Amino acid sequence: MAKRDYYEVLGVRRSATEDEIKKAYRSLARKCHPDQNPGDAGAEERFKELNEAYEVLRDPQKRAMYDRFGHGAAGRPGGPGGPGAGDFASWFGDLGGFSGFDDIFSMFFEGMRGGRARRAGPTRGGDLRYDLEITLEEAAAGLEREMDVPRIVDCPICDGTGARPGTRPERCPECRGTGQTRRVQRTPLGQMVTMGPCARCEGRGEIITDPCPDCNGVGKVRRNHRIVLEVPPGVDTGTRLRIAGAGQPGLMGGPPGDLFVYIYVKPHRVFQREGSDLHLDRRIGIAQAALGAELTVPTLGGEAILKVPPGTQPGQRLRLKGKGMPHLRRSGSGDLIVRVTVEVPSRLSAREKELLAAFAAERGESVSLGEGFLKKVRDALSGGG
Repeated sequence: MAKRDYYEVLGVRRSATEDEIKKAYRSLARKCHPDQNPGDAGAEERFKELNEAYEVLRDPQKRAMYDRFGHGAAGRPGGPGGPGAGDFASWFGDLGGFSGFDDIFSMFFEGMRGGRARRAGPTRGGDLRYDLEITLEEAAAGLEREMDVPRIVDCPICDGTGARPGTRPERCPECRGTGQTRRVQRTPLGQMVTMGPCARCEGRGEIITDPCPDCNGVGKVRRNHRIVLEVPPGVDTGTRLRIAGAGQPGLMGGPPGDLFVYIYVKPHRVFQREGSDLHLDRRIGIAQAALGAELTVPTLGGEAILKVPPGTQPGQRLRLKGKGMPHLRRSGSGDLIVRVTVEVPSRLSAREKELLAAFAAERGESVSLGEGFLKKVRDALSGGG
């Protein structure tokens, strides 16, 4: 099945700004999240598609590549690629496009299985990706979590040599241990000499005649590596945390790659988030809106007092300074913004009707309560019997 256009997935125009893309993503993420769609088998795939589109369009470089080449940009240097942000099981999602353990295994050992060596010198290890889902409360407070990261490491049985214990790799007779072979070609202009990785030992300079039974001569095995992840206060969906050196180990003495943790903050049942600000809807009565009031409202840190000024209008937004989310990696916090909804009672007692009718009469407002009832109110206001 062909991939949908990323702009179509987010429901935005191709000329959409970064803010419009972010706003569309946040709105759709709340609706499409699998937790909000229990029993819907396609919810997870739609959520993955949404996150994949956002990861590309939020990055100016990836977006430019996508605008020029479409989905074919994934195969170009700097183009969008890799697993979607909604793939919560993709421990081995190498950021260069490797999607599983077999792919990473092939990256390390393709030459040892009969192919050509990719590079004869030290090679940096691949980067890994992990998607972490947290609550809004955890995003506000920050958290520390231990995680077991699967990695490719030296086989403990053969110490990474690939040879059966008690034996050692032998020097390659083809290249005499140099890992390079010299080829001489005759041309009309004379001899041309080229150097390249040895085809027999794939540039290692050694061959294994008696392979280790545990790693089958590869010298590498899969093992879990425990790390401590520190998530700072204020993270939001799409925040990327880098743990240097926690990716795949390098080849032939190369440095290890990094682990990138992508954060997804679950929708909250009370608050809506916009950057560092939190939004909350609160209903108040007609009298509270007209006369003012002090109300108790929830915050992430407990309850707080909200002062409603006299004459507050429906839809008016009241702000509690510093009661929102912490700013990421800087001091201070956003605000809690309370949107006021004035509740009109649908059922009134006789006394309440009388009081409201008197209020309407005082203001000269016409109401529908019956002429007899209104006459009684007018008489009461004028002092008549």
